[in-house]
Amino acid sequence: MNTSYSDDLKSFNALYDEYSARTYGNILKMVKDPETAQELLQDIFVKLWEKRSLIEPGKPWGPYLFQVAKHHVYDHFRKEALSRKLEAHLGVSNEETYTHIEEELIYKESHKLLWTAIEKLSPQRKQVYTLCKIEGKSYFEVSRLLGISISTVSDHMLKANRFIRSQLLASELFVALVIFHAI
Repeated sequence: MNTSYSDDLKSFNALYDEYSARTYGNILKMVKDPETAQELLQDIFVKLWEKRSLIEPGKPWGPYLFQVAKHHVYDHFRKEALSRKLEAHLGVSNEETYTHIEEELIYKESHKLLWTAIEKLSPQRKQVYTLCKIEGKSYFEVSRLLGISISTVSDHMLKANRFIRSQLLASELFVALVIFHAI
């Protein structure tokens, strides 16, 4: 490289004037965006100025600048790809977190409304419902445990389910939660 270009700012400006248009054209062919090409061109010449003492004298500037520009563009594309991956990952993570919190709130509100309705059941119906639905016992097990017939357990469950359903549907909050969750 011609050492006179790396000696002072005036010589460096001459280098810029001589090679910037050609280097810009090469960069533009690769990135297809004039603004990005201009930014990369400026970055390249700033780095060239900062590392001018490391540049090997006697080599031609044209091929050297083309190689530096090509590597700089590749680095730019790598950073862009990494940035897009990171944004996509964070976007999905944030969306998943938001959905998880939203579902948890809906579950808690629905659970609260359900327990409010269960508390309004008559004592025996509440006991039958709790044993069957909450503890998972069969109608036969509940009938033996409470000393009532299986048909009585079935009747209590049928009436408890109807009552709870009517209580939940009467709750505007529950209806809103169901509709919101369906969306």
